[in-house]
Amino acid sequence: MMNMSSQSSPDTSYPELEKALAGAQLPALPQSAIRLLELSRNPDNGPAEYAQPIEADPGLSSQVLRFVNSSYFGFSQEISNIKQAITLVGVRTIKNFALWSAVFSLLPNPKCGPFDLKYLWQDSLRRALFARMLGKLLGQKEMEDIFTAGLLQDLAIPILAKEKPVEYRRLLEESLSQGTPLSVLEQKVFGWTHADAGGFLLRQWHLPKNLAELVEGHTRLEEWVACPTKEGARLVVALSALLPTVGSAHWTELGRLEEAYGRLTGSKGCTLEQIFIQIDEDFADFAPILKITHPPKSLTLTYHEALASIG
Repeated sequence: MMNMSSQSSPDTSYPELEKALAGAQLPALPQSAIRLLELSRNPDNGPAEYAQPIEADPGLSSQVLRFVNSSYFGFSQEISNIKQAITLVGVRTIKNFALWSAVFSLLPNPKCGPFDLKYLWQDSLRRALFARMLGKLLGQKEMEDIFTAGLLQDLAIPILAKEKPVEYRRLLEESLSQGTPLSVLEQKVFGWTHADAGGFLLRQWHLPKNLAELVEGHTRLEEWVACPTKEGARLVVALSALLPTVGSAHWTELGRLEEAYGRLTGSKGCTLEQIFIQIDEDFADFAPILKITHPPKSLTLTYHEALASIG
């Protein structure tokens, strides 16, 4: 177990947040994930070195092969060897997969008002797929980092809900009933948000700094829209945060999403509806790998209903 109060963050400027999380007890990352992080510090390590800790963990090995053989990559022949899988899709991709699979396994499922871990993961996968698609449209290079940050952007919410159940019950109920972004309510009450907490936690686990920064920035859309060329990765992750929350009756961020998306793409590329249709298809293919269930309504249907309510 890792006691947050006994671990000093390597790069944090959130003393109030650290105080709020001081009593949190989190499991340490699995040894396989820790070993992959250690290997990543030496750029000379390649597929052979990375394959060893994965092959030593049967559960992770099985997940990696399912991931590589999914429609996410679309290989025509089945890949049955870990070293071959890493060679084909790259060290960074497999490392990121192992890391976010590990983080998934660590998060609690607190009994806190309307919070539902099942819905959070459904939201997270949709946002990761959206960030990845938009990143491709905008010519971003580090697509796997963008996908990982999209997937992990809300990782702090269940931890905060467990540590502050009274406060988060109220905040989550207000966010769902009124459509106010959770981060807006958190900022008013605490002076920090779950985005800040997410970056803090990733640093506690010694995950890559760029992932922590992408997660921290997902609530600061206006900053990244102002400089889309320089901050393209942060921008697409922040845009993904504007997708609706499963279980909420409101999609109050749809207007902001449409405006920002229109400014970025103009008349080129896919419409938002086309992107949502593709996300629904990709979700169906990808969710079984992470053992995520399907949401009550597709993203495309949610979009049509939101448009109808506006009209």
